[in-house]
Amino acid sequence: MESYKVSARKYRPATFDTVVGQKSITNTLKNAIKSNHLAQSFLFCGPRGIGKTTCARILAKTINCENITDSVEPCNKCKSCQSFNTSGSFNVHELDAASNNSVEDIRTLVDQVRIPPQIGKYKIYIIDEVHMLSAQAFNAFLKTLEEPPHYAKFILATTEKPKIIPTILSRCQIFDFKRITVDNMVKQLQYIAGKENVNADKEALHLIAQKADGALRDALSIFDQIVSYTGNKVSYQDVIENLNILDHDYYFKITGHIIEQNATEILLLINEIIERGFEGVQFITGFGHHLRNLLVSKNPQTVKLLETSESIRQKYLEQAEKCDEDFLINALETLSKCDSTYKITSNKKLHLELALMRMASYQKKKYQTQQENDNQTLIKPRSAPASAATAKPQKEAAEKKLYKPQTKDTGQKVEEEKINNGQKKTAENLKLKKPLKINEPVSDKKPPSVNEDPDQNNEYEKYHNKEISVDRLLEYWIELAEKLKNDSHSLFIAFKKNKPHLGNDNLIEVYVDNMVQVSEINEKKPKILGFLREKLENNSITLSAKIKHNDSEKPKPYLPEEKFKLLSEKNPDLLILKDKLNLDFY
Repeated sequence: MESYKVSARKYRPATFDTVVGQKSITNTLKNAIKSNHLAQSFLFCGPRGIGKTTCARILAKTINCENITDSVEPCNKCKSCQSFNTSGSFNVHELDAASNNSVEDIRTLVDQVRIPPQIGKYKIYIIDEVHMLSAQAFNAFLKTLEEPPHYAKFILATTEKPKIIPTILSRCQIFDFKRITVDNMVKQLQYIAGKENVNADKEALHLIAQKADGALRDALSIFDQIVSYTGNKVSYQDVIENLNILDHDYYFKITGHIIEQNATEILLLINEIIERGFEGVQFITGFGHHLRNLLVSKNPQTVKLLETSESIRQKYLEQAEKCDEDFLINALETLSKCDSTYKITSNKKLHLELALMRMASYQKKKYQTQQENDNQTLIKPRSAPASAATAKPQKEAAEKKLYKPQTKDTGQKVEEEKINNGQKKTAENLKLKKPLKINEPVSDKKPPSVNEDPDQNNEYEKYHNKEISVDRLLEYWIELAEKLKNDSHSLFIAFKKNKPHLGNDNLIEVYVDNMVQVSEINEKKPKILGFLREKLENNSITLSAKIKHNDSEKPKPYLPEEKFKLLSEKNPDLLILKDKLNLDFY
């Protein structure tokens, strides 16, 4: 029975031209080989499964090839290439830093570097996962890395570039590998499917590439898994069932129900998704990606950011026409809040349903607003003012009517009416004009004009001269104490303990225990008065703070001086002690 080899190893690139998705890096390496400008050490960085170790092996094989082709590729015919292909080359050494990360391992490597190659030009050392080396191992490796023999080349590979110390980074040429795009992975999967005689749908390969998240090795592993499950035919439905992925159709359906404000269908569809075994987090992540794709589809310039097959892309474009950008942005914000609080929620299903209901209610509210605006446009506008041509004859007719010849009695009545009307208007103007009182507090609110309604004047006076009741004062006094709690705990205790007294002329008197509290009240008086005037709707409120004294007992000492005075009255020797020791208060 022939041994099975996974696709990631079977179709591993053997030349620079067959490396997928890293054209800029491979071109740079080929030009360096061609112009004989090879660095002494290289650092290949990037996520897993994108070709770091593959490029390191191709570079090692090429620079030792005896007959490099015109396209700067290994010939695969010389002794060096053949020994490399059979894993028997003595010039290429691979070291896994994850399991060989001690100082002793690096010392062994340094000793090997001193021996020149017997066949070929260079000795190449490929150190994978170099960030796993200990700090002592890095320090032991520094000198050799900086000044190696002319025949030694070091190729370091890592997925954690920030973990490598700067002294190592400064001694290497750094190449940052990028994630493989979905389109490039789909092309490679199609090539491998053709080689393996596998009939694979393009949508299925797109789904595999998206699931791999930029790692081609992961995509090939998933491809092998699906082929083992289905045989020589890979369909979109097979990939969904095997990888337990939520179908795109669910996202399109639920978005359509949200647009139509169909709450019943939304709840039924969510219930169906959960009954199929999908977690709410999985749905939130997929639906967020779906809404993002719809938002991208709104602009022709950003449609190229869609990493889907052509048929799915067309569905996105069709549904994007039914959604506006405000709805999509609001839905994404709602979904983001749902995602952030999903794990700490006890009833997760209800939490998810409420988020979808909010999206539908937002769409419904916007639709109602649009309907109201449409109805307002249907209302017939008022007739436009008469034009100059029409207004002139009307004015002449009015003047003729006004100066129409009248009898003596009629003229006398008209004159009397004019005089009476003038006196009436003058009296009304004088009556409406309110004289400014000197002691009246100045308000930021602009006083009403003469032409306003008298009820508005009453409302103005009502707001600024509202009568203060003791009950309302006590209600807001408690609220004021809570408001001062963070600023001054002493005032919070004093205000909770002592009730205010409402005196004449809206004077509020508050009694406290000591002078410290009095000074704090005077310091915060603008803030206290602003709160009380706003809540009690009266700008004439004033505040006075006094120390509380009882006839039966003296006020309790609060300051150190007061305490010492009280104690010295009981024991006069304390005064003598204070003077002899020259003590003071702190």
